[in-house]
Amino acid sequence: MFAAKNFFLVLSSILVPPPTVEYLVVAGGGGGGIYGGGGGAGGFRTATGFAVTPGVSNTVTVGGGGGAASVGSASAFSTINSSGGGAGAAAGGGGLQNGGNGGSGAGGRYGGTGGSGNTGGYSPVEGYGGGGSNTTANYGGGGGGGASAVGTAGAGSVSGNGGNGSTFAGSTYAGGGSGGGYGAVTVGTPGSGGGGTGGATFGSNGTAGTVNTGGGGGGGNNLSGGAGGSGIVIVRYANTYADAASTTGSPTLTNVGGYKVYTFTGSGSITF
Repeated sequence: MFAAKNFFLVLSSILVPPPTVEYLVVAGGGGGGIYGGGGGAGGFRTATGFAVTPGVSNTVTVGGGGGAASVGSASAFSTINSSGGGAGAAAGGGGLQNGGNGGSGAGGRYGGTGGSGNTGGYSPVEGYGGGGSNTTANYGGGGGGGASAVGTAGAGSVSGNGGNGSTFAGSTYAGGGSGGGYGAVTVGTPGSGGGGTGGATFGSNGTAGTVNTGGGGGGGNNLSGGAGGSGIVIVRYANTYADAASTTGSPTLTNVGGYKVYTFTGSGSITF
């Protein structure tokens, strides 16, 4: 009787794989443009209750940030995908250029409009659009969009602000880069969540978005825009369930606030 009781106590203490998990999938941010537009943040997707199957591997892809005036790369967890941030306009092709579309849209330059964010068919949306620019007083470029707000438009010699990012587990991700311009510019504020800052003086680069936030790069000032920040994938679930059966890609595992949290800063996989 005593042995049987202990046997059932041991069985009840064995942890089982989680039936569902919560995820954050942030794509790489877009690079800031030349002459102004801030890069759009990488797409931000999160949800709870995502069903997983024990023993089945879930692929994780962490997208890189785009170089100057280049779109960011997509990130993914299993069947969930997020879009790379929109690219700020490149040099050449005349004055007016629009910001590129993406997870969040980039800012425009010299009278151009901001790009669109990817609203998709889900909630919350991946991100918001970038701000437009103008053709007067050194034409401050528009700010790139972020996960929770649009980038604002440039106004005269003042560049646009980057749109703010969104928060997951106490940290903020996917902020848009602020615009730069052409000549002396009062630079707007980059979006919270890793957005880069635009160039303030003639011939200055924008700064890069922060790595592993999906932040958009700041717009350049008659020079190169900053690169977008790389993305990140986070998977978490209640710590009453078992650790993952296996992982690749060397994610970090932390136990915080009643959750087991797997953080991927590079591509890999996770099996429960």
